[in-house]
Amino acid sequence: MEAKIKHLEFIQATINRMAGNSFLLKGWAVTLVGALLALSFKETSFLYVVISVAVLYSFWFLDGYYLSRERIFIRLYDHVRVQSNASIDFSMDTQLFSSGISWIGCALSRTIVLFYGGLLLAHLIIIIAL
Repeated sequence: MEAKIKHLEFIQATINRMAGNSFLLKGWAVTLVGALLALSFKETSFLYVVISVAVLYSFWFLDGYYLSRERIFIRLYDHVRVQSNASIDFSMDTQLFSSGISWIGCALSRTIVLFYGGLLLAHLIIIIAL
């Protein structure tokens, strides 16, 4: 039983790390995109808006990647949770659990689209204002 709990703790630590990375990406996205949009107003330059959109999409898809990895590790966790104690091997191999989860699909999930779509909407408003 102790081995199973330790294995689940390893997987949970990985899931927490993926969620933490996603949180940091959102913070950096807001910071960098906000700074670039502020520069676009100050300099009245469309180039800053274009760069800001490129940065936004980069963070968007990277966040989708981390969410897809997090979901795969959640599947691994569920698999290990129901395993017998004798079959615990401390494997962190996720190849068996990645079917049906794509990073693009995760990037288009409701919560990710709402967050980054809101930032993209701000860009569209600024483009109209320029």
